[in-house]
Amino acid sequence: MQAQASSSRGLWIKLAAVAVIAAAAAFAYVKVNTGHAAPDVTFTRLDGQQVALKDLRGKVVMVNFWATSCTTCVGEMPQMIETYNKYKASGLDFVAIAMSYDPPNYVLNYTETRKLPFQVALDTQDKLSNAFGDVKLTPTTFVIDKNGNIIKRYVGAPQFAELHQLLEKALAAA
Repeated sequence: MQAQASSSRGLWIKLAAVAVIAAAAAFAYVKVNTGHAAPDVTFTRLDGQQVALKDLRGKVVMVNFWATSCTTCVGEMPQMIETYNKYKASGLDFVAIAMSYDPPNYVLNYTETRKLPFQVALDTQDKLSNAFGDVKLTPTTFVIDKNGNIIKRYVGAPQFAELHQLLEKALAAA
């Protein structure tokens, strides 16, 4: 009987721990999800140029966390390129951020061989992924409006028809 009570108490402790972790994750998700200002970060592009996110205000910006080892990332990249090419003349900017575990030479090779038309940055010390709410899963894409507010977060490949509708609405906004 005592072993059963101890086992039951252990289960409740585990459930409580899971609930606390889930609540913290939900808070972090909401903190950097829709309606909040994008973090004030600066990207270092592959060519070494520094780009501050706040300098892109007035444009709709997609920030895509990805890795060359991520099959979903590689699979969605042609559609990301098409999306960027379709909307760049309307004011879309795009920053693809390679995760810290992605070897820089792999990122450079992928960028050059696939002729990525947008800005590519390295997150060598996890500063960018941490600033965006401790991004761990790739791909994770944020859509940021002209005022610098996050309007959508996609974990995994987005539904591109929905993404295009969102971009059209954001690009049309004053």
